[in-house]
Amino acid sequence: MGNVYAEITVKNAFDIGRVSAGQITENNVRTVTLTAIVDTGATTLVINEDTFNTLGLSVVETRNINIAGGAQVECKVTSPVCIQWKGRQATVNAVMLPQGNPLLGVMPLEFMDLIVDPIRRELVGAHGDEAILMAM
Repeated sequence: MGNVYAEITVKNAFDIGRVSAGQITENNVRTVTLTAIVDTGATTLVINEDTFNTLGLSVVETRNINIAGGAQVECKVTSPVCIQWKGRQATVNAVMLPQGNPLLGVMPLEFMDLIVDPIRRELVGAHGDEAILMAM
């Protein structure tokens, strides 16, 4: 099928909370626009150290993860980020690896009600244009 890419906007979720509290303005929310590989084998968002630093994130824990090829590495799990894609959003903790391309995994895809269209090689709404959450 080949790789599927999505342009996403990632924001520091704590900054968004500070906007709501009137502590900072929307212009001060640390934000990055990334072209991420949509990876249905990844659990959450994977970012590199540069993105981690630009967003001003903190480390909430260290965990072992399996990476492509089967190797297990220790990585840092970040404070929450808000991922936005075409009017949809999800808030998740990201996994930070020192280098590499960003990966958009299944947790944010599910929350934004997105699936991969393998023929057009793009993200599409699982239930059309409106995001629907499943609570069964």
